[in-house]
Amino acid sequence: MSLGITQKKTRGILGLGFAMLLGGVAIPAFAEEPSLSEDAFDASKQLYFERCAGCHGVLRVGATGKNLLPEWEKTAADGTVTTGGTLKLGQERLEKIISWGTEGGMNNFSDIMTEQEIKDMATYIQMEPPKPPEMSLAQMKETRKVYVEPEDYPTEPLHGRNWENFFVVIERDVGKVAVIDGDTKEVLAHIPTGYAVHVIKASEKSEIADPKDPGRFWYTMGRDGKMTKIDLWQTPDKMLVSEVKIAYDARDVAVSGDGKYVIGGGYWPPHFAIVDAETMEPLKVVSTRGVNIDGEYVEEARVAAIYNTPNEPTWLVSVKELGQMWQVDYSNLDSLRIDKIDTSKFLHDGFFDPTGRYFQIAANASNQMVVVDAKERNLEAIIDTAPLPHPGPGANWVDPNCGPVAATPHLGEGTVTVWGNDPESNPDNAWKTCYEVETDGAGLFIRTHPNSDYVWVDQTKHPEPDVQQSVQVISKETGEIVKTIRVTEEEGNVAVHFEFNKDGTEVWVSKWNRATSKEPNGEIVIYDAKTLEEVGRVKGLYAPTGKFNVYNRSNHVT
Repeated sequence: MSLGITQKKTRGILGLGFAMLLGGVAIPAFAEEPSLSEDAFDASKQLYFERCAGCHGVLRVGATGKNLLPEWEKTAADGTVTTGGTLKLGQERLEKIISWGTEGGMNNFSDIMTEQEIKDMATYIQMEPPKPPEMSLAQMKETRKVYVEPEDYPTEPLHGRNWENFFVVIERDVGKVAVIDGDTKEVLAHIPTGYAVHVIKASEKSEIADPKDPGRFWYTMGRDGKMTKIDLWQTPDKMLVSEVKIAYDARDVAVSGDGKYVIGGGYWPPHFAIVDAETMEPLKVVSTRGVNIDGEYVEEARVAAIYNTPNEPTWLVSVKELGQMWQVDYSNLDSLRIDKIDTSKFLHDGFFDPTGRYFQIAANASNQMVVVDAKERNLEAIIDTAPLPHPGPGANWVDPNCGPVAATPHLGEGTVTVWGNDPESNPDNAWKTCYEVETDGAGLFIRTHPNSDYVWVDQTKHPEPDVQQSVQVISKETGEIVKTIRVTEEEGNVAVHFEFNKDGTEVWVSKWNRATSKEPNGEIVIYDAKTLEEVGRVKGLYAPTGKFNVYNRSNHVT
């Protein structure tokens, strides 16, 4: 008789958490139910966390991605009942979807997972999802590690370099962040961080109370919930100064305008934690479970983007599944004021307009951009867009016809939507679509610089390699694509994410390998921002994805 984990077993232990699942006792598998060995179940659970949970949720109820529960039922406002589920799709169909992706924006995993991993994953998602454990403030405090005490921080840079033109670069697959000298193009350090860092944020200039040396300290957030603190004034071997774990699955982090606090948001548990920025001591944890804009209670109400508001003593916390922006006032942690702003589902990532007053964020599964007025702490506007907007760090510039504008690419199709974002001086165009640009493929990121004549957009979500490996450059003057640049032709590589250097003369593009590797397998390709010609490459990197220029990010240059 074979031993394994069956769907019936997972239903019985749903509330016991990861630790019980990892050490669970094997029971007989029944042929009529999806079944995996314990090793295959554990491997699939980990792979699901790494590759699938971001879109489909830990509990698999869906968000940007589809609901992946074995069986589900939904009742519409008119009383119509719809049923579905992975059991209904079946093993063969699920294997094909995982292998080849979908036109709706899901990646193909045929070059990321093995055939056996795909087969096991198709079985795994036909079984009830295991529910992870919670994490208390006391548990967070136990994870804190200090490598350099704050009293030992240097009073001036120890390396004699132009640190404001450093780039901090996510090396996704090895759980590290690279620090690169933007002047010399040298890789100075590979700093161990959390798994698959999603976002890195620095202390920023602020109208509230400027922190000392904005841009010096950087805070990372890994997919595993580990927050690390990096000091760019240290010698490369001492740049990691402390760390703490605030969740099991997380995405974003932000520093308060006065530089005193750091906030980290959890996907699971669904909460945010406030940490002392100097010591990394956890101070407060707040659950984000609640009732969404449709009046339904949501257990897995995940925190996606978090941003410091440049002109107010607050953070903006996007609670993805609730369809709410929470404006959290950090001026009194003991009596925490939270303004809950109803917007749209499912909030993901966004960026401020140049004034720092209006936050523009994608409600990607609703095909909308949401605009929040951080001064008035309320909803300013909702802009309909093409399917699945995804601006990443976004882009602002001045259009000759519409005045100040912002833009986003989309996960669902090759379109860039451009809208007006200056209600004070250009009220007729504010929060209305100015124009759209048809690109060759769906993308993830868009970026520009005030000193550049161009806007750069990637096409990472297109299924064809030649499109995935190319980026397109749009003229600010005409709104037309002026050049398509093939960044790489190497099999398994895509071109993704942009960042300008401090003065806007260079554009850095990641050549990212989709396959996980413990060896350097990626590069950053550097282009002249005026001629659009390649001028250099930074090699020796591990799956570089997001990269952040110190000066631009700490001075709100978009």
